[in-house]
Amino acid sequence: MIPALLSVLLLPLGSGDSGAGPAVSPLRPVNTYSIVARDPETGQFGVAVQSHWFSVGTVVAWAEAGVGAVATQSLVEVSYGPLALDMLRAGKTASQALVALTAADTAPEVRQVAIVDAQGNVATRTGTGCIPEAGHHTGAGYSVQANLMEQNTVWDAMATAYESAQGDLAERMLVALEAAQKEKGDIRGQQSACILVVAGESSGRPWEDRIVDLRVEDNPEPLRELRRLLDLQRAYRHMNAGDLAIEKGDMAGARREYGAAEALAPGNLEMTYWHAVALANAGEVEASLPLFRTVFRADPHWAVLTPRLAAVHILTASPQDLDRILQGAEAR
Repeated sequence: MIPALLSVLLLPLGSGDSGAGPAVSPLRPVNTYSIVARDPETGQFGVAVQSHWFSVGTVVAWAEAGVGAVATQSLVEVSYGPLALDMLRAGKTASQALVALTAADTAPEVRQVAIVDAQGNVATRTGTGCIPEAGHHTGAGYSVQANLMEQNTVWDAMATAYESAQGDLAERMLVALEAAQKEKGDIRGQQSACILVVAGESSGRPWEDRIVDLRVEDNPEPLRELRRLLDLQRAYRHMNAGDLAIEKGDMAGARREYGAAEALAPGNLEMTYWHAVALANAGEVEASLPLFRTVFRADPHWAVLTPRLAAVHILTASPQDLDRILQGAEAR
């Protein structure tokens, strides 16, 4: 249990002494391990985190396209995240933002925070009041940090794993989290995890700049579930690419992308169904029939849906082709 005395220390940032007694902020013992990073090739920013704490991603992980990324944890002051991004957006470096945050905090020693800015500069601080084992390791464009670990090998193992990992930024950050767990991780166990990745440049459309935003709120094996979700997101990206290929008349490219999606998510009826719809809309009805049949046999609700799509022209097959498609449902 966190000593009750510590709750008295958790004052809001910059609260100062009003003379009316301190306002105590909520105790949030988000003791955890995390990574913040900037990918030098794509410019993407990311945060990944795991903790024995419900919905850790809503508290720890902060990132903005073209600006930077922040992880705020330990006896967490959540406002470190948005305030740090505000300062980075205004032109401050990661180090300048960190100095300003801790200077305004009445209890900086119970915080752990890491910041990476748009130039890849990194600033990290592990307060002396963080619960052992606690520490951090910084490298080129990234920082890994942890507290309340079972052993003090966690952050160095994360750094080694991140630096040697292959793949995109999300994959490499997840590999770092998995390395932490192999070192026994949080002494209390596992509960929730998050990966957040944003674009290196802002498009002015935040919904497009958020490349990965995956959260596991409560799960006995959150990293395993996070990896499943990341693979599933990749599969849906291939689906989207297949749709775009069909729009351009590139059937070979569409088949390649749909095949990649279905390989990543075997048995996913949603993917198989929309693959079939896309083929039918492109005039490839014959190729779509086995896919429709597979879906209808697994779940007849899709056969009920199909004529509804045709009624609103989302499925553009002719009445004759629609009959052929629906014969797959009758053949169950």
